[in-house]
Amino acid sequence: MSFEPIQLIVFDLDGTLLDSVPDLAVAADQTVRALGYPGVSEAQVRDYVGNGADVLIGRALSQSLTVDPSLNPELMQDARKRFDGYYEATGHRLSHLYPGVKETLEQLYQAGFTLAIATNKPSRFVPDILQQHGISHYFKEVIGGDRFERKKPDPMALEWLLQTYDCQPQQMLMVGDSKNDILAAKRAGCRSFGLTYGYNHGEPIADSEPDYVADQISQLLNIVLVSA
Repeated sequence: MSFEPIQLIVFDLDGTLLDSVPDLAVAADQTVRALGYPGVSEAQVRDYVGNGADVLIGRALSQSLTVDPSLNPELMQDARKRFDGYYEATGHRLSHLYPGVKETLEQLYQAGFTLAIATNKPSRFVPDILQQHGISHYFKEVIGGDRFERKKPDPMALEWLLQTYDCQPQQMLMVGDSKNDILAAKRAGCRSFGLTYGYNHGEPIADSEPDYVADQISQLLNIVLVSA
């Protein structure tokens, strides 16, 4: 399979470039326990992430992918504040880049592609994480989950990137690990590259029908460098 010439490559962060669940799980567990709720495991949090911090907290409090609609809004607000504090306190020490991420980004950067991040992760945490892992300089644009009114799977962030960088949809590729990434790409009219690892609520990424499915991020090079 080959793509039309790609100019702009947009990456999800958590579950795509970075395995952040170990730190997210610590913060989520501390949050719910502090509020008198049962704790959550790292395995649970791997299923709960992907839709932003508020949804993660709601799922942790509910012990379910479906957030309990009876949760008090004031409780949710308190929980979010606690979570942000606990997560910041982790220093992201347990998070790590997936194999091949830095090498792949370096080759794409050297080849002249415009690289960006569009994540549902709260914006306040993203710059330090990128800096900590030595990949911040690769990205011309970094969009956190609270940058715009709507998060992925809404295409708002991708549409903004298309307009800002004067790019046609067929010239942009979304790289992600969840159906939110693939849906956002489809709604923006751009191509999608789905990774089989990461966080997708236990569903195969192929079920979302991305244009390309890969087990390793380095396989991206075989697609975009050939079509460049």
